[in-house]
Amino acid sequence: MAQNLPRKIRVPVHGVLLLDKAAGQSSNDALIKAKRLLNAQKAGHTGTLDPFATGLLPLCFGEATKFAQDLLDADKTYETVVHLGITTETGDTEGRSISEREVAVTHEEIEVILARFRGDIDQTPPMYSALKRDGKPLYEYARAGITLEREVRRVTIHELDLLDYSSPFLTLRVKCSKGTYIRVLGEDIGAALGCGAHLQALRRIGVGNLSLDGAITLETLADMPEAERSAHLAPVDALLSSFPSVNLPESLAKRFLHGQRLALGKESIALPERTGRVRVYRVSDGCLLGTAQLADYGILAPERLIAVVSASNV
Repeated sequence: MAQNLPRKIRVPVHGVLLLDKAAGQSSNDALIKAKRLLNAQKAGHTGTLDPFATGLLPLCFGEATKFAQDLLDADKTYETVVHLGITTETGDTEGRSISEREVAVTHEEIEVILARFRGDIDQTPPMYSALKRDGKPLYEYARAGITLEREVRRVTIHELDLLDYSSPFLTLRVKCSKGTYIRVLGEDIGAALGCGAHLQALRRIGVGNLSLDGAITLETLADMPEAERSAHLAPVDALLSSFPSVNLPESLAKRFLHGQRLALGKESIALPERTGRVRVYRVSDGCLLGTAQLADYGILAPERLIAVVSASNV
């Protein structure tokens, strides 16, 4: 009779894994495998990538999960290949082709159309998406042949650059606000060109200030010795690099960690020029203490606090 092996005890792991997700894998499956490889107690991702998409998927572990929302709200940057002339059910390669048209557009015509999609635009979320209606994701309705009304949302396309055009393939780089569907953008550009389109490939290359520099695949992580894997985690405050910092001496750091509001205007502490959200550190060892709201007159109000304060958090 086979013996039941004892379950491996998960350990506290704190930091951010910059994962280069492979095609054909869901974001949740990638998270589960990374959590197992790092033997971590707590983990979460910072927004999903479609299974067919590749690229940057920051995964948060331990104390870093407290700041995952910051990347959910951050701008994203993608490179995508748009296949002109063919539309599909899903807006990408995973769906059945539903129409085909001749492609006869020039670089000049493409540039004129792309200009329409820069700045604030309206998008209708696709039926093949994880948005929920009455507790069910829209893609479940779509697979059942049901189309529901979806509320138009306003998104911002900060940058939209033509990298290459070799008919029928259009290669674009897109920097956009949260909630933007690149599949819908590709379809809408194809419709505006009069030939239709779907996404042939999609790769995320940036999330906020994070990029693919230093990113690692699950295969590479799995191939290395277990003791070396945690060394590939970025520090917790990698998620907060866009916020100005405030450094507190030990006496104020203790009060801050107890959730007390601090009147820093009365202290000899260098403060950022602008108010708003800041990351807070302890001067003595540079440890991250958490985030706070800095108001007028140097009032520092704790927001999210680090429970495990150590040099490993920075």
